[in-house]
Amino acid sequence: MRFLCAKELFSNEAKKIDAPKPIGLQQIYYGAPGTGKSKTIKDLTFGESVIRTTFHPDSDYASFVGTYKPITEEVDLRDCYGKKVIDEETNEVVKEERIAYKFIPQAFLEAYVKAWKKLGSKKSGKSDKSYNRIHPALLDTPEIFTKNKASKKQFLIIEEINRGNCAQIFGDLFQLLDRNEYGFSDYPIVADKDMQKYLEKEFAGWEITNKDEINQLYGETNMVSLIMKGERLVLPSNLYIWATMNTSDQSLFPIDSAFKRRWDWKYVPIREGRDKETNAPLNWYINTGDKQYKWWSFISKVNELIGSLTNSEDKKLGYFFCKAKDGEIDADLFVSKVIFYLWNDVFKDYGFDDKDFQDEEGKILSFDRFYEDVNGVTNVNVANVELFLENLGVDEFISDDEEEYINANEDEENEDSSDSNISSPSSKREKYSINNSGAYRKCTVPYEAIKLYSLNHPSLPASTIIKIWSALNIKHIPHLIESEQDFERREQNSKDAKFRDKAKKITINNETVYISNQFNPERIKEFIQKVNAQDWGINIKEITSVH
Repeated sequence: MRFLCAKELFSNEAKKIDAPKPIGLQQIYYGAPGTGKSKTIKDLTFGESVIRTTFHPDSDYASFVGTYKPITEEVDLRDCYGKKVIDEETNEVVKEERIAYKFIPQAFLEAYVKAWKKLGSKKSGKSDKSYNRIHPALLDTPEIFTKNKASKKQFLIIEEINRGNCAQIFGDLFQLLDRNEYGFSDYPIVADKDMQKYLEKEFAGWEITNKDEINQLYGETNMVSLIMKGERLVLPSNLYIWATMNTSDQSLFPIDSAFKRRWDWKYVPIREGRDKETNAPLNWYINTGDKQYKWWSFISKVNELIGSLTNSEDKKLGYFFCKAKDGEIDADLFVSKVIFYLWNDVFKDYGFDDKDFQDEEGKILSFDRFYEDVNGVTNVNVANVELFLENLGVDEFISDDEEEYINANEDEENEDSSDSNISSPSSKREKYSINNSGAYRKCTVPYEAIKLYSLNHPSLPASTIIKIWSALNIKHIPHLIESEQDFERREQNSKDAKFRDKAKKITINNETVYISNQFNPERIKEFIQKVNAQDWGINIKEITSVH
């Protein structure tokens, strides 16, 4: 008896299997680190059945597919005659734990079994509830959450696919990656005995809906039966295998061309992060303390530098290279993750001769210079972080609230701060008194408090007062008070056109000192708490009844 080939059968009146929709069954999303490859897959598979695994240098066939492993199981305790031991007090059989070996499926087989079951049902005619029911959490949710509730798709997601030895991990499964136009494997393979036993048990009692049409694809009348018995392995048309790959990872296994051509490759470009719902820019920023820099501006500038020095796209940074907290990437995270990566993985082989890596004296900004030791405690050297960012020409970030604070300073400069009765269009903003006198705006309070302290201690030189007040360590205000020399040195290294507007000048014992006015409600609250806790004879209070 001659079996007809698939083409002959489908040219007759045989029922056809619907070809899969134009979406890649096997796709690898690749690009620079931080471009959002995993997030892209997460968004595309939202609401679908997903099994996820990650490859690494120790991954192998057993850890990807399945193998026998020792497990602990509870069994009846028996005596030397084989009889069950009964507890005299409870009259129940005594249990004991013992080590046994059992075939344990891993990510591939779990996804494989789920995918095939989604194409069928129990032979009794009643669907297996675990594969066909709607999850209770999806019953009363918006359409966006329920659009895939009836989907028969099964996704196997492989993170960092090129960090493992793909030839070793896939083994003979490699042959299954060739799919026909209907999404099934072109070339079935024979399962080993251990896997066969597991699959036969898993598929017991299952009936595949379109088994006749699937059989026709292979010119055999019993192919589906062999699959259900575990004797043959065939990837079904609803099993999607997607992966991510960072092209700049170190110590990776090469992927040969034969493996590559069995996948669709999706490049994920470097682009500004945007809100998923509104598509508005995320506006992340780097916070060094008294200054903030636009994260996207940094990404753009540093990638220009990486491209010019390395002639490579692989080592560039994506927008999500760092994970911001409420839009903020602080100096510690920036140095420990971004600077560390740039200095040790990107630029180390190209030298640091470029002016972007040098300080004002032409000395190289080596990695250790991004840290400083202060009284035995290692902290980030904020000045050198700012220097590197400004060498790159990174744009300063000014939030809407910060812009309001800066504009408010201009109003405060014109106010008679000692007269609490003066009214202005902005009088609804908070005001504060110092030792029950005056009505100062938040940005003026530090200036007035330090001025009062210097008047109460006329014998103290400016350097001592700077040291005393700097010890308050106000968060995000590293330059609360500084000498004229330090202020002007920072100004020379800054490209900020409003640099001088962010501090106010005062004379202490014939020495010029600069006091920061970059205070928002959170910062002024911290400042007031710390000043009031000192034994300086200074007490600052908020005036609650200002109209």
